[in-house]
Amino acid sequence: MSFPITDFDERYRAISARDTRFDGQFVTAVRSTGIYCRPSCPARTPMQKNVTFYPTSAAAHEAGYRACKRCLPEAAPGSPAWNLRGDTAARAMRLIASGVVEREGVTGLAARLGYSSRHLTRLLSTELGAGPLALARAHRAHTARMLLVGTDMPISAVAFSAGFASIRQCNDTIREVFGLTPGELRARRRPTPGPRAGAEGLDAPGAIDLVLPYRGPLDADGVFAWMAARALPGVEETTAASFRRHLRMAGGPTWFEVRQEDDERLHLRARVTGLGDLAPLVGTVRRIFDLDADPLAVDDALAAHPELAPLVARTPGIRVPGSADPHEMLIRAMVGQQITVVAARTALTALANALGERTADGGLLFPTMQAIAERGVDVLRGPAARIRAITGAAEALADGSLTLTVGDDGADQRRAMLAMPGIGPWTADYVRMRVLGDPDVFLPGDVAVRAGAAASGLPAEPAPLTAWAERTAPWRSYLTAHLWRAAPVRTASARRTATKATTSKEQS
Repeated sequence: MSFPITDFDERYRAISARDTRFDGQFVTAVRSTGIYCRPSCPARTPMQKNVTFYPTSAAAHEAGYRACKRCLPEAAPGSPAWNLRGDTAARAMRLIASGVVEREGVTGLAARLGYSSRHLTRLLSTELGAGPLALARAHRAHTARMLLVGTDMPISAVAFSAGFASIRQCNDTIREVFGLTPGELRARRRPTPGPRAGAEGLDAPGAIDLVLPYRGPLDADGVFAWMAARALPGVEETTAASFRRHLRMAGGPTWFEVRQEDDERLHLRARVTGLGDLAPLVGTVRRIFDLDADPLAVDDALAAHPELAPLVARTPGIRVPGSADPHEMLIRAMVGQQITVVAARTALTALANALGERTADGGLLFPTMQAIAERGVDVLRGPAARIRAITGAAEALADGSLTLTVGDDGADQRRAMLAMPGIGPWTADYVRMRVLGDPDVFLPGDVAVRAGAAASGLPAEPAPLTAWAERTAPWRSYLTAHLWRAAPVRTASARRTATKATTSKEQS
């Protein structure tokens, strides 16, 4: 399957086949009915002459269409295009999903992207068929629908959690987008079991229990195992089928849990301090689990190479885990430079215990950048230059001289990090992979990547391995994930030897 598809005939074939793989990648508006649908809508395929395809639901809204009550296109997984693409439109979509418009307005969104509000509106309207206000409005409608059908939250709480300024605004938008009142939309939901026994506090204000949609297959076991190997006690807790953590958000401390149930659905349970953090939290969790990926497109492309076909067959639907917080991700990456995962976890646990803040329920928040900048030297261990680099990066993040967000331009973000003392190519690229969800990052100097390459019959040296990896673009992040998985388990002495053999430039 090619990706993304932009040709009318390709899209029409997709909707004729009711292909679920394309849900969330575009919507189908039907002039004869005035509604728009997801590609897999079970309704009869409309005639070609009545069809218009839009890249976003917001564009369909702006054109005067309302959402289909049967397939509810807002419930589809998000488009993988926003990670695949690195242009202004994609960056804007990532920032809108993280709640920037609700917190800072269109002016704040435009400033983050380096444009005036007027120019950004013109650019997004041309590229996506809707301006930033309409895109944010569509996102709020999606969030409200998700909360209405997925929780028992009062409609008033749903309105403010979704980012609406008033209950009336929420009611009007829901009625306009879906052709239903909030109460009618809630009444159409399917019965779901109540909160899992032991999920304490989920009946409190600011609590949700939702099912997270995704495109299958999903290597959830692999993501949970990745998190387990790196979990910091108190901050994070993992099992073979769940991941919990405490997180600092704009409205205050947040707790969430992602659990895979017996039916293989992913459930998100969370408690937030500020209702406005619910929608950004859902976006964050989706990035952590890479739930907007198109795994069939990735698997098909990688399996076309004989060397990789066994890896794809062994782990279909592999994901590249994202980050809970960009600033935290940089510090974790820098601490982990040139040491094993186990050693990094030990060092980061000590840092969190010494400088982190306790929550009311006994959880632990990762330290603020200000705390690391001011007191990290008293806690961190290792070469003095490395400690200075970590505390210097924390200070730059704290005072704003270094910015790191999900909406950054990838090349600019990389240059900014490389300009910092102690940050080399591995760290900059690893952070870009985890923070931006960039699907085309490769780490040829990574010891585990090289070991996995050797075990898979690929070149093990950085230069030839980099050259070989070019044939897997734009999915080199997923190639990296497969090679990590393919790396043989090494003894402690072998890990120490490999670590000493790697370059130490990032510590200088």
